Amino acid sequence: MIFVAASKIPIYSALFANLLIAIMKFIAAAVTGSSAMISEGIHSLVDSGNEVLLLYGMKRSKKPADSLRPFGYGKELYFWAFIVSVLIFAVGGGISFYEGVTHILNPEQMNDPKWNYIVLAFAFVFDGISLITAVKEFNRQRGSVSFWTYVKISKDPTTFVVVFEDAADVVGLLVAFLGVFLGHYYNNPYFDGAASIVIGLLLTFISIMLAKESRSLLMGESADQSLLTEIRLIVEQDPSTRKSKHQLSMYLAPEELLLLLKVSFDGELNSEQIASSISRIRSTIQEAHPAVKQIYIEPQLDDFEL
Repeated sequence: MIFVAASKIPIYSALFANLLIAIMKFIAAAVTGSSAMISEGIHSLVDSGNEVLLLYGMKRSKKPADSLRPFGYGKELYFWAFIVSVLIFAVGGGISFYEGVTHILNPEQMNDPKWNYIVLAFAFVFDGISLITAVKEFNRQRGSVSFWTYVKISKDPTTFVVVFEDAADVVGLLVAFLGVFLGHYYNNPYFDGAASIVIGLLLTFISIMLAKESRSLLMGESADQSLLTEIRLIVEQDPSTRKSKHQLSMYLAPEELLLLLKVSFDGELNSEQIASSISRIRSTIQEAHPAVKQIYIEPQLDDFEL
């Protein structure tokens, strides 16, 4: 499986949309007193911070290896993606749920909701454009692989995090619209509070799902079996080898794979010939699979004499 490099365009698009929408939502909430609009404003503000953290993680992950981090800083991206997942739950979902419960316990009649409708309409357009941009980028990366399969196997969390954030934004806007409309139509403020609770539960669900995927990447995922099979064939086609006995791999970043191979060499080769073979095999693997940045080949000592 070849993973395509992610673009920053969906993240910048989401950041711009969320900042603009957050401002409009808070203004509308202040004018109308809508609990759902406050929740939506918080939601957009949290999403803006999440985009900043993802961009920061992408920048940090590009730092070259040094004595403190000999394998590089690639996992910074996975760390910040996990933090984003936690923030969606702790800040976005938690505050929205709290705001909804508070509004139900202490209901307040909504003022003229027209500003809510105007803001929600603009927000739907901006979030919709951002979602389309993110989905296009995600589709470019996944190719012919199914949507949910690629979410599970993808080694780059940035794009699917933005996709789910934007999808939650659009669904949240629809829920907020229903809360505002039903609350005003039936003159019942409980609908508005209920909409905030639903938005909080939605964000919590998205958060748990993203945290699960980000956690797996942070802990270290192996290359898929098809790639390891291709590498094994490359090793075993070299004239100096007998068999590729064991393969260990771990993604350090979306396009940076660490690989450890245990290889059985021809027992008639001396140590100098084996060293030359190892260098040749390493070059062949990296030419075929550039994402394999670091390769360690361990000869099986029981198969040759030094």
